[in-house]
Amino acid sequence: MWGSNFRQAWGVVRALWNTDASPEGLELALADLRDKVPAPVIWLFGKTQTGKTSIVHYLTGADDAAIGNGFLPCTKTSRKYPFPIAEAPLCTFLDTRGLGEPGYDPTEDIQTFGHEAHVMVVTVKLTDLAQGNLREGLKPIRAANRSRPIILALTCTHEVDPSKAHEQPYPFVDLVPNATSDDPVRRLIAEHARQFDGLFDAIVPIDLTKPEEGYTDTDYGGEHLKQTILNFLPKAYRQSLSRAAELTTTLKDLHQKHAGPVILGYSSLAATAGAIPIPFVDLVLLPAVQTRMVYHLAKIYGQEMSAVRFLELAGSLGMGLLARQAVREVAKFIPFVGSVVGSSLAAASTYALGRAFCYYYESVHSGHIPDAARLKGFYQDALRDVEQRWKNEAK
Repeated sequence: MWGSNFRQAWGVVRALWNTDASPEGLELALADLRDKVPAPVIWLFGKTQTGKTSIVHYLTGADDAAIGNGFLPCTKTSRKYPFPIAEAPLCTFLDTRGLGEPGYDPTEDIQTFGHEAHVMVVTVKLTDLAQGNLREGLKPIRAANRSRPIILALTCTHEVDPSKAHEQPYPFVDLVPNATSDDPVRRLIAEHARQFDGLFDAIVPIDLTKPEEGYTDTDYGGEHLKQTILNFLPKAYRQSLSRAAELTTTLKDLHQKHAGPVILGYSSLAATAGAIPIPFVDLVLLPAVQTRMVYHLAKIYGQEMSAVRFLELAGSLGMGLLARQAVREVAKFIPFVGSVVGSSLAAASTYALGRAFCYYYESVHSGHIPDAARLKGFYQDALRDVEQRWKNEAK
């Protein structure tokens, strides 16, 4: 029985590298996994040029070009951006456009993805009080799902007085709108709060600027916005977004910056596969998830990766890829425990595998290929590190 399952799993790996062959039902199984992954969906709602791309950039670390190319049409008035890639998203952004024009009908957007969005971020320039069309479009969306949080993000605060520096420290964490304040910024905040009364759950002034604009704090209010979004998300979805933001801000190398979110996305997909409480199911799905990940990492680093080379490198890691999966399959027979063990080990081993392949590609770029012992050591160190960190998070 074990031999049969091993052969089936490696057959999946080989078939994934063959564009003329696709294991029967595999694409449907992977699509079902993606539907189960706790990837938050953030609905951006606002006029053009109100800072929506800046918010995506701040939350993900992706550059403007990647964000622009990543958004794909969804409805006649909206588009969708799964970050970092559609095959293994950590979060998805929905962007509704054309809200400055009269006649926007939200019916199609509500029907298409109204049930998907976990939180809405409504972007409004602080100095722009002409928001009648936007409010009219927002009202039926609010009525369709009153339990979905709406954050009113008041952007471009520096436009009130471009010569004035941002007030420090950031003063709007416990914001109470005050229409009688002597400060023009606070009076505008209060006016927007009045106009959008009943249409939002939190109000966050922000000013996400480019370095060349000359402001000392280029992410003014960004951390408060991120924390507000996280507070509104369920715990599992919160972790996906916070890990993505943390990773992209700490990784400096261009390749690593793009590869890190891809690894996290596939690790989440692997965790979902590992949590399926049916023995031997993820013995087929996990090689598929991990092979797809390595394929995408190879593209990021501009490297060739064939099925044979993949198996050679996996073998040199000495990680017992299928052996570890086999242990998980046995664990699944233990009530209440098996799925937790399977999920955490699947995520950790996939993450460590991704980091090991990045280490390999980076070494190749540097002009040398690491030997099997060094590659194996890197993988095992990465596995121990991520298992310990995720155990600490669980506590």
